[in-house]
Parts: sequence; structure tokens; C-alpha cells
Amino acid sequence: MNRLFIYSPLSILLLLLLVILLLPLFVLAFIGVVGESFSKLGLSPYQAIGMLILSLLGSFINIPVMRRKVIVKEYSPVFRLFGIFEYPRLVVREQVLCINVGGGLIPTGMALYLIPKTPLYPFVITFLLITLACYMLARPIPGLGIVIPAFIPPILSALFALLLSPHSASLVAFCAGVLGTLFGADILNLRKIMKTGPGVISIGGAGVFDGIFLTGVLAAFLS
Repeated sequence: MNRLFIYSPLSILLLLLLVILLLPLFVLAFIGVVGESFSKLGLSPYQAIGMLILSLLGSFINIPVMRRKVIVKEYSPVFRLFGIFEYPRLVVREQVLCINVGGGLIPTGMALYLIPKTPLYPFVITFLLITLACYMLARPIPGLGIVIPAFIPPILSALFALLLSPHSASLVAFCAGVLGTLFGADILNLRKIMKTGPGVISIGGAGVFDGIFLTGVLAAFLS
């Protein structure tokens, strides 16, 4: 029976050398495409790549804006003659509300910078629709904050922007998508977030960062 044989004509060392040599070319090509896309948002290629890198690095940085004490019920095991029982007790823990640099401060600052260049009515309508969608889809997770499906904000932002303002879709999608995601997912759900218990709660971080970051990247490619 005839069989199909698949093998590499190159040695492992030569193949590894080619990968090492070609990888910078792929990186440069990616930078060129991304830079060209973000240039339609008013950024130079170097500024675009810098913003992406800063956003990724900034996703690890959370700036505390508020600390408060919360009382939680914890259960401690109590050993008795007839077994082990869980005994509830009230303890004081700390809750820290933070703003994420990569998912909150950097994209918000960029969006505010671009709003004057953005068509007003398409921006407002898209912002309200994204805000509503993110508010409805957001789910509070104890000790983490708000979580939303990562691909929903960028896809909806792109669709609404293309429908309402095809000639300025990238600007509308970026500004309305970033601000709508932050406002709908985090700001409008602050009360729910504060009820999730002790720990670090990050606005623009954790389960919201992915959606904001992808919104910015997809918006740039709409141009």
C-alpha cells in the first residue's frame, strides 16, 4: 500500500538556523503592518509599537486608588469527639481597588486624545451600544474583578463602527470600544465589584484587559 511520507530535507541545525534568521523578518513585517494600521489613528509606526508594548507591560502594573476593610465569614475546622466541624467566624480583610496601567490608563488616554478627531454621533451611538453590551455580559469574580468574553468588545465595536461611520471606522471603533468596555464592564459594575470580597480588584485589568487590548488592535486594522 502506498503511503505518503513527509519529512524535512534540511538538517535540524540548518532548519533552526533558518528559523533564527527568518524570525526577525517576520517581526519586522508585523511591525510594518501594525505600524501602518495605527498610523491611520494618528500614530507613527514607532509610537504604535511603543503603545502596544507599553500596554502589554502595563498590564502587570495596578495602581491602588482605594483601600478599605471588609468583614468576611471564614470557617475554621473544630475537632470534636464525634468528628470535625466547620466553625464560622468573622474576620477583617483588606480590599484594594486599583487601576490597571495597560488596560485602563494607557488606552483611556489614547482614546481621549483621539476623540476630537472622531465623528461625534457615530462615536456616541457606538459608545452607548458597547457600554450596554459589556454591562450585560460582565460577571463579577471574587478576588479578581469583572470578567467579560474577550472577543465581544472588539467584534461589536468593529461592526457598529463600520455600519455607522465606514470612512472613520478605525477611530470610532477604537475610542468607543475602549471607553465603552471600561465604562460598561468596570465603572457601571463598581458596586458589584466592591461586593466580591477581599483582595485586589483591578479596573481595566484581569478579565477586561484582553477585550480592551483586542479592541485597540482590531480597530487599527479597520483602516
